[in-house]
Amino acid sequence: MTVTVQHRRRTRTVTALLAATLLAGAAPALAAPAGTSGAGGTAGAEGTDGTREHGATDRADLRRALRAVVADGIPGAVAEVRDERGVWRGAAGVEDLRSGRLPSPDDRFRAGSVTKSLVATVVLQLVAEGRVGLDDPVDRSLPGVIPAGRHGKRITVRQLLHHTSGLPNYTDALVKSIGGDLGKLRTRHWTPRELIALALTEPSPFEPGEKGKWEYSNTNYVVLGLLIERLTGHSLGHEIDRRVVRPLRLRNTSVPSDTRLPGRHLHGYERFPRPTAPYTDITAYDPDVFRGPGNVVSNAHDLNTFYRALGEGRLLPARLNKEMRELTPDGGEREGRSYGLGLEGTTNICADGTLMLGHTGSVPGYATFSFGTADGRRQVTLALGSDPDITKNDKAGADAFRFLGAALCGKNGKGL
Repeated sequence: MTVTVQHRRRTRTVTALLAATLLAGAAPALAAPAGTSGAGGTAGAEGTDGTREHGATDRADLRRALRAVVADGIPGAVAEVRDERGVWRGAAGVEDLRSGRLPSPDDRFRAGSVTKSLVATVVLQLVAEGRVGLDDPVDRSLPGVIPAGRHGKRITVRQLLHHTSGLPNYTDALVKSIGGDLGKLRTRHWTPRELIALALTEPSPFEPGEKGKWEYSNTNYVVLGLLIERLTGHSLGHEIDRRVVRPLRLRNTSVPSDTRLPGRHLHGYERFPRPTAPYTDITAYDPDVFRGPGNVVSNAHDLNTFYRALGEGRLLPARLNKEMRELTPDGGEREGRSYGLGLEGTTNICADGTLMLGHTGSVPGYATFSFGTADGRRQVTLALGSDPDITKNDKAGADAFRFLGAALCGKNGKGL
């Protein structure tokens, strides 16, 4: 069965199909309740309206915006906002539909493509150490991984980071390869080389580095994950932990090797087989399906900490930090959106066109948005326990974008 969804980048059937795969044989569908908690510092008492108030009254817009996301059908949402007034942290809905447990702003979640920013950071650290060059052909370190007939000797590290390699997106071919038997994604482990091989069954959209061409492809970051492992002799998860997680003390960030999420976490839900069906829990699945492009687990606090450290130059030398932020339009698919080296830019959140940097993330059961001003003075991370793209919940998606606007722009927000 094919379910078409309008992705934030482009129309795609893939994510919905991957989500559908994980629903086969899962727990019975559950109904969604509502509730909201807000936090700004120390713990506080629970209010009579089901809220826990810790922040100042000028955070009312944030509380209302987060409640709206849940009221319009998302089971649970967590967020952290940092600005000139300090830190606001909030949660709405439920963490787990079965138990009805209220979420915590500290809850972990699958961060999806936000992973790309961490992977890019590790690659650029290796560039700084002289282990690889941005304009080196990837074949120099990974001979034969991309065949010569598919431009393996031409594709560079920079092109992989920037999505200008012309490699097809493996998730498109993955759906075709299972022949409609979506249950195979629950029972089979996919290696990075198998994912790359699947991608190469599809035609290349353009030549590597072709002028004016850009296309988002998860395959690029599968290859970069292999590059990190080849250059260091360690797993991708080990290097992310050693180079990013531990130096920044990101206590809730990890690259899990099994299907479970560690610690207390927001459960992920999707509607299947139709967008009008009740929610089903799809939290647990093999993360290696997104190894490199989207397999990090984190929480809102840690992602804000990571992006602030990145912006302050604590992870990369100045010249590479600048390279990472050199943005080009993302193929003209959406006005105001641009991409650097593992970093998204958008001028669509605030009405005045202020540039925001960060990344979005979308995997079955979760949607993540982590953005901030270029100077790092304002930041927001919002995670949802369902992806509005997959469920075609345009209203909840618009609510999420309004929350980003309220967090980063105040009354000047307009959403993505």
